[in-house]
Amino acid sequence: MEPDEIAELRTMYIFTPPAGHTWGLTYDSLEAVLRERDPDEFIRVDDGTDGPVHGSSMHFGITLDDEQLEGMALLSPEGVSVKDCTAHTAARFVLWLRDNVVPAGMAVLFNTEWGTEAGLPDAPVPDAPRPRIAAAFVEHLAETGDLD
Repeated sequence: MEPDEIAELRTMYIFTPPAGHTWGLTYDSLEAVLRERDPDEFIRVDDGTDGPVHGSSMHFGITLDDEQLEGMALLSPEGVSVKDCTAHTAARFVLWLRDNVVPAGMAVLFNTEWGTEAGLPDAPVPDAPRPRIAAAFVEHLAETGDLD
């Protein structure tokens, strides 16, 4: 598959702080920045008592590049993900995340649903413009294999 084709594939992108670090993420703070972007954004916090997996989670909608996406945040393990997303849109999302949620100067690690399934380790999001970040995401997807 060519890089342009890989860039259009959709998967879940997962963003986390480095091991041993925290962004100080709270559902209230994430909700506040989402509502600042769009006061009518979809946001739901589940307390984790309704199913077999215990622990809370936050589900939210966010519109990027005129596309409505669904995201999820966890406090433990700490991280934010965006579902069914292309590499370019994921790059835009992580830049928004860095600017609005992640403390200044702190690294952001990423993986994808496919990378996790393939056993790939989390990797740092490059401190670079959006096209370079998207290229790193495309390289990651290629490393997951079975894209032909």
